[in-house]
Amino acid sequence: MVRELGFMGGGDFAGTDLSPSAVHALIEIEKGGVTARDLGARLRLEKSSVSRMLRKLVDSGDVKEETGEDARVKILSLTATGKKQVAAIHTFARTQVANALDRLKPGQGRTVLEGLRLYTDALDADGTVIAHERATPPRIEIVAGYQPGLIARIVQMHALYYARESGFGQRFESVVASGLADFCGRLGTPRNAIWAAMQDGQIIGSIAIDGEDLNRKNLDKDVAHLRWFIVDDRVRGGGVGRRLLSTALAFVDEKAFTETHLWTFAGLSAARRLYEAHGFTCVEEWSGTQWGKEVLEQRFVRPRP
Repeated sequence: MVRELGFMGGGDFAGTDLSPSAVHALIEIEKGGVTARDLGARLRLEKSSVSRMLRKLVDSGDVKEETGEDARVKILSLTATGKKQVAAIHTFARTQVANALDRLKPGQGRTVLEGLRLYTDALDADGTVIAHERATPPRIEIVAGYQPGLIARIVQMHALYYARESGFGQRFESVVASGLADFCGRLGTPRNAIWAAMQDGQIIGSIAIDGEDLNRKNLDKDVAHLRWFIVDDRVRGGGVGRRLLSTALAFVDEKAFTETHLWTFAGLSAARRLYEAHGFTCVEEWSGTQWGKEVLEQRFVRPRP
């Protein structure tokens, strides 16, 4: 990994002729409001090393220094040349990671991500991850009702996740899009509801309760259909899914549905554990190809508590 990432063998790191520390410095400076002292803390370098590196970046035309409110402190920023350099670094990094992930089998990318998270947490346990890297992320809110861009965003999250994890394609995406569009047209019905997890103005998760479609077939029962439950990769495993599911089931209980049903398929172990923790039981399994690929489909049922 060290060799492939370019940390050995001199220059040509991240597609540049810069050292790893200089590349890291440019990325940190891009964030804005950074001083030489900040840079030393973030890169964990001595003051003299930071000074020499910055002098080279200033002389090369990538970085400029401007006096802040305190005349003794200089704020670092990227020049137009520096911004082009950083953009090229980001492109190189994305391509490098994408090429590696393309060689993995479906589902292995999730293993890599979870491994990196575990390793980061282990480093953080003894304080090696410094404070600015542990900054609290924007608050996540669960918001009821339609939001602008909701349909497109939910379809996108489903399409990307299930293409990667299960190999689903256009057929799956089309079914999700048409069903969700129809449902959103029925949100005026009091027993239908949808929620979005919002972070910094962005939709990062969703869940819905359709109180109509299953009752057309189950005339002897009052059945809620749990649908379009998805969480963005960036926040998966952080409790957002649990909050969404708890919100939806509180609505189900408030409306006094007799049962709640959901359809999924085998292999989604984390989701299954979450369902079972909230009172669902798998009552039926069968082999199906409705999504364009054969999977072991499952139906889960939660009776009214």
